Amino acid sequence: MVDQQIARRGIGDPRLLRAMGEVPREVFVPPAVAARAYADEPLSIEEGQTISQPYIVARMIEAAAVGPMDRVLEVGAGSGYAAAVLGHLASRVIAVERHPALAEAARERLERLAFGNVDIHLADGTLGWPGDAPYDVILVSAGAPDVPEALKAQLAMGGRLVIPVDRGDRTQDLVRITRVGPSDYHRLTLEPVRFVPLIGAQGWKETP
Repeated sequence: MVDQQIARRGIGDPRLLRAMGEVPREVFVPPAVAARAYADEPLSIEEGQTISQPYIVARMIEAAAVGPMDRVLEVGAGSGYAAAVLGHLASRVIAVERHPALAEAARERLERLAFGNVDIHLADGTLGWPGDAPYDVILVSAGAPDVPEALKAQLAMGGRLVIPVDRGDRTQDLVRITRVGPSDYHRLTLEPVRFVPLIGAQGWKETP
């Protein structure tokens, strides 16, 4: 997976490649799709959600330039896979998930794998997790109608927010927001992507 799907497509950070190789992806997918855990595709998990294809996980983490002393917030923990990769790379990881069953399963997996620097919280991810802010990096694993103001406010100076933002045709642009001042942010569009919708107070509204 690391050589064929990630490094070959331009991901070059050796720390990130090593982390992707060390996290057992099959642990983070349902048993019915475990045989496809390392395939170059997103996979369905519980609660109608998905685990992103390995390349996209790596692309977002590399775009955020996660360093060993960084404090990271992940919005949309899902199965906990990206949080586990981040746990190898950062000092501390806070991951927020709105589905109780997913949050509990992710917490159990990470505890079983002894990730002592990763915490999973049940909450509306569009509002971030202000109690542990500011963050050097925020990663959002769902597509938003726009960049939530709450997440921008929780960035440290120089902090990076990587998020899929709606482009109006059922896909999103992967965008990196860098905080360059108290109320100033630099925005860079990276590439088209497709994620499940980001539901919450500053995201999409949940349909009945």
